[in-house]
Amino acid sequence: MDTKQTVLIVDDTPDSIEILEGVLNDNYSIKAARNGKMALKIAEKTTPDIILLDIMMPEMDGYEVCKRLKSNPITKAIPVIFISAKGDAINEARGLEIGAVDYITKPISVSIVLSRVKTHLALYNQNRALEIQVAEKTKELTETRIEIIRRLGMAAEFRDNETGMHIYRVSEFCKMIALNYGFPEAEAELLLNIAPMHDIGKLGVQDSILQKPGRLTPEEFEVVKQHTIIGAKIIGDHKSDLLKTARIVALEHHEKWDGTGYPYGKSGEEINIFARITAVADVFDALTSKRPYKEAWSIEDALEHIKNQSGKHFDPKVVDAFFKGIREVYQIKERYSE
Repeated sequence: MDTKQTVLIVDDTPDSIEILEGVLNDNYSIKAARNGKMALKIAEKTTPDIILLDIMMPEMDGYEVCKRLKSNPITKAIPVIFISAKGDAINEARGLEIGAVDYITKPISVSIVLSRVKTHLALYNQNRALEIQVAEKTKELTETRIEIIRRLGMAAEFRDNETGMHIYRVSEFCKMIALNYGFPEAEAELLLNIAPMHDIGKLGVQDSILQKPGRLTPEEFEVVKQHTIIGAKIIGDHKSDLLKTARIVALEHHEKWDGTGYPYGKSGEEINIFARITAVADVFDALTSKRPYKEAWSIEDALEHIKNQSGKHFDPKVVDAFFKGIREVYQIKERYSE
């Protein structure tokens, strides 16, 4: 069994990849990518232990690759070392600012590459072990905070759903989708815990609109759309991942893959992945639940709608992850029935 840690080398020049591979091959398992797009796919699929990333590449430069790695829950913790012929302080500072842990200039020194990779892998392993210890020590505090979030979510949900069970189902759907999408357990658990806040902005929308039995007028719908912005304001700006993620989901869960959603008309991967997952979970459960303005759809009809909206309303990869857990969908609906 291969116990070597994995290094992903990203460079558009085959000679550069070959040189680095020759330096590292004895001690590490090597993967290579010739461009940014390929690097992102490999990183998401295999989660290497460290990434050596060239800056000057066509189509997508190293800075953009690093930004995308750091915005993806699956890859954000992987340490990135920039390797570039651009050795000035401004480029180095920019690399560190967007999330890289180090910067090595070309032509490379064998001893420097080996030393830096070894050091940052050791720190990465140390940080992972420390995170486990911290999580154990703060478990009680975290559980209290999560319960408060859940109760606030229920307070908002009671505005147009008498039982408030919607938030429990959406949370469970979100975690299931996230795991099937490839999220680490901790990131999927984070989404489970913040999903109850997705509609917290309903607290700022009057009952006469939320509980209206018929179709909303265009003016009334504009008021409802404001619940995303109100929700973000209620949650506010915080340093904690929990509340930062909750704010993003509250703000973006009605954005659509094709750019026709609200409040900002974002499209594709401009929409945060947590919000893209929540969108599928939220719409599916809303369709299959009774509301003042509609009867509940059958699960089969709602599933057909989700499938038909892949690539339109929803991220196709998120829809695939949802259907991968279809048996669990039925179980969650039954477990948290009204």
